Amino acid sequence: MHSEKKDYEKIKKISKKAALLTSISELLDWDKETYMPSAGGEMRGEQLKLLAGMTHKQMTGKAFSKALSALIDIETGELKATSLPAPEKAALRLWRRDYLRDIALPGKFVEDFTVLTTKAMEVWAEARKNNNFALFAPYLAKIIAMSQKKADLLGYKEHPYDALLNLYEPDITKNEVAKLFSPLKNSIIQLLQTISSKRQLDNQFLSGNFSEEKQLAFGRMLLKDLGYDERRGRLDVSTHPFSCTLHPDDNRITTRIEPDFVMSNILAVLHEFGHGLYEMGLPAEQFGTPLGEAVSLGMHESQSRWWETRIGLSKPFWSRYLPHLQTYYPENFSRISIEQFYRGINKVTPSLIRVEADEVTYTLHIILRFELEVALIEGSLSVKDLPERWNSGMKELLGITPETDREGCLQDIHWAMGGFGYFPTYALGNMYASHFFENFEKNIPDWKNLVEKGDFGSIETWLKDKIHRYGRQYTGRELMEKNSGKSFSEEAYLSYLHKKYSDIYKE
Repeated sequence: MHSEKKDYEKIKKISKKAALLTSISELLDWDKETYMPSAGGEMRGEQLKLLAGMTHKQMTGKAFSKALSALIDIETGELKATSLPAPEKAALRLWRRDYLRDIALPGKFVEDFTVLTTKAMEVWAEARKNNNFALFAPYLAKIIAMSQKKADLLGYKEHPYDALLNLYEPDITKNEVAKLFSPLKNSIIQLLQTISSKRQLDNQFLSGNFSEEKQLAFGRMLLKDLGYDERRGRLDVSTHPFSCTLHPDDNRITTRIEPDFVMSNILAVLHEFGHGLYEMGLPAEQFGTPLGEAVSLGMHESQSRWWETRIGLSKPFWSRYLPHLQTYYPENFSRISIEQFYRGINKVTPSLIRVEADEVTYTLHIILRFELEVALIEGSLSVKDLPERWNSGMKELLGITPETDREGCLQDIHWAMGGFGYFPTYALGNMYASHFFENFEKNIPDWKNLVEKGDFGSIETWLKDKIHRYGRQYTGRELMEKNSGKSFSEEAYLSYLHKKYSDIYKE
């Protein structure tokens, strides 16, 4: 027992050092997207390359593999440690999984990929600004080639996309995602057709002239009210809203300000708050171990969508916060009733931009990206044909066509980041959130009254108890089944959408 514990502590020490290096990279990334001078990009790429190499070396070196192999057979996965508690046994299995992934990728490949994507993100921003896909296309082609190589290095049974998908959502395949997405696509398109036949809702009052200063002040007020600890987090502005966490005691979130549309900032703040709350709810004493990390990006997205949509687009939430918004912008909202506001913010209309999409059409944006990136990775779609395929996909799914690539295939940063396999987690997150919310409503049936009073503590406690505190001890589907007793499917999410929007569009 003493020997096993000693070896476990060795692994933990090495892993914590790697986590510290990663947190420094996160800080540099945050700075790059917020305050770094534009000319600093090349040097930032070199810095991130160095840290990526050091982190990779830390988690693939002899000291780590020796300590790990003393407790688990690296080849077979058979546990040698029999006396450790169940959570620590789970951590060993996850360390082994991560180790096998890390040794599959040579250090030089990791460094080269970091340099490429750092430069690609700069070029993407310029291409998006100037609506110039041709500028970004050569970088995207290189990222796809390296991603295909990454899939080969990682290994897969059925499809190269599986290897990339598993980096973000472990233990799920392209075929399983496609099987979930097919009924989602069909049912949502049917719901959208039904809604389109109804009298359209008015949400013109959401557009106007909204100063950046007031929007930021309103966002910070919301965060404070929600219980976002200002000693452990901060809010800034970036081109693409994001959350990054250096440690449970240091979370950074950003928002994007659209001066003519007030809900863009509000929903971005709520979304990133959900991400931040998850990271801040992870056990700090497990920092550097799998027990101190988020389950997956799908589970992460369930937390952000929970706060953005299930809470932030609810009537109880705005029964509380519409009076505040009326104080900030009396000329825009003083005559708007809660019923008008609630229906207005939940108006369903196909739109070009994913991050501004309503709840009903949002997942169709994700399904399009999933289908496109599978085709790019398997080679059935070339980069030069991407804009045309994107536009035809938007027409098929949403009935609208982008006029520019800025509104089309250049709108998201994910491919510039090298994040192939990332997009499906957004839709999986919606499904996870719906499963959890069904159970949450049974546990806390008066949640609407609590929200209307501004009492969010019991919601946060529930999420921490059911999800955050376990780190990666359980998979997302294991956590869900542990809480609900149900297997993972699209049904809870579809049930929620149909019920909510049938009621909103009942007239």
